[in-house]
Amino acid sequence: MSNPSHDEVLAHDEVLAHDEVLALDARHVWHPFTQAGVAPPPLVATGGKGVTITDADGRDYMDVCSSWWVNLHGHANPVIAQAVADQAARLEQVIFADFTHEPAARLAAGVVRHLPGDLDRVFFSDDGSTAVEVALKMARQFWTNQGQDRRVYVGFHGGYHGDTAGSMSVGRSCGIFNAWENMMFPVEVVPYPVTWDDDPEVEAKEQRALLALDEVLEKNAGKVAAVIIEPLIQGASGMRMCRPQFLRAIEARVREAKTLLILDEVMTGFGRTGNMFACAKSGIHPDFVCLSKGLTGGFLPMGLTVTREYIYEAFVAPDIAKAFLHGHSYTANPLGCAAGLASLALLEAPECQQRLKDIEALHRSRLPGVARRPGVSKARICGTIAAFDLKGDGYGGESSRRLKETFMAKGLLMRPMGDVLYLLPPYCITDMELHRAWDIIDSVVSKL
Repeated sequence: MSNPSHDEVLAHDEVLAHDEVLALDARHVWHPFTQAGVAPPPLVATGGKGVTITDADGRDYMDVCSSWWVNLHGHANPVIAQAVADQAARLEQVIFADFTHEPAARLAAGVVRHLPGDLDRVFFSDDGSTAVEVALKMARQFWTNQGQDRRVYVGFHGGYHGDTAGSMSVGRSCGIFNAWENMMFPVEVVPYPVTWDDDPEVEAKEQRALLALDEVLEKNAGKVAAVIIEPLIQGASGMRMCRPQFLRAIEARVREAKTLLILDEVMTGFGRTGNMFACAKSGIHPDFVCLSKGLTGGFLPMGLTVTREYIYEAFVAPDIAKAFLHGHSYTANPLGCAAGLASLALLEAPECQQRLKDIEALHRSRLPGVARRPGVSKARICGTIAAFDLKGDGYGGESSRRLKETFMAKGLLMRPMGDVLYLLPPYCITDMELHRAWDIIDSVVSKL
């Protein structure tokens, strides 16, 4: 069939055919994190329900990566869908510089209720990258407003914090931002003590990392604006895990250095680690927590930067120059806030909290069997996340592409991160569905 013209497509009142969608996509769409020179054509999604995505050919795929980690409660959750529809009939958008509204106020209050300490000021933004960017800018200006010139940031090797200029800078060591090196500001990077189940070297790795952090903080005494880390799990670098005691040791050093601690909980927030937030699970009290992804249950983009009251107060003055002059057109969008409130209510329900425990228990029952397969190493679990390493050719390599295609052919949506396979399912997944996912994984791995 020939490609439809633009005018022909616009004239259609009916739903486009499968090949028409692909033709338009091929002509006009630029897909993220994709090398178009080697990638196969995308699938055309036509619907979703729970853990399942359905394509235009009627095939179902079990979404065990929660569509880039955002769908906490699965696809087309009726509670969230109804909340968004109800809100759309009342107020869809309002300028947040001059107005507030009930969904925003309630969502801010609901989120901080689960955070430790006096983390009770919420700044709304658009996504995880901007939530981090906001924290970095707030930290820098906090010191400036007090007459201190602090512009050194400290990150951890392999950390990924988003794709804006500042978030790229603190995540520069993750290895995917080389094309924009000249856009980034310098950042001190210290080792990250990657660990896994039964790792005999974990304490030695932690000591080396802490020693490096001590040296950086001492060298830059009085100059560090903030230290930033993904607590418990570095997501995009391959579900690389660390221990809670390492995070507590970091916090102690940050306090001794009299600087600020930023936790990037964009991925780990809202139950992924088994607790509502990784900071609470680890017993630490950061100065900033950055949130997004699961915040709205996958329905709408939204980010939050939560900080302490004393930091907020440093920006309150008659002088406009001391205000935080940052914002987005869709800040605190009422539809997104309504989705966030509905998702939070679902997450707080006892049955969902029990489900988090059940998912972790099932992971722990199945991962050891896969871990015994030849070529499998570094098996690890944190809450609802299970991961392990394979022998392959790294991120974007041929082996990773073949693995992904193999899983898709078996109806399992897996997106390997280089040599890492992981499960991060929506909380609505049943035991039977999760066992089926593990069965497929075991079958594929056994044949490698």
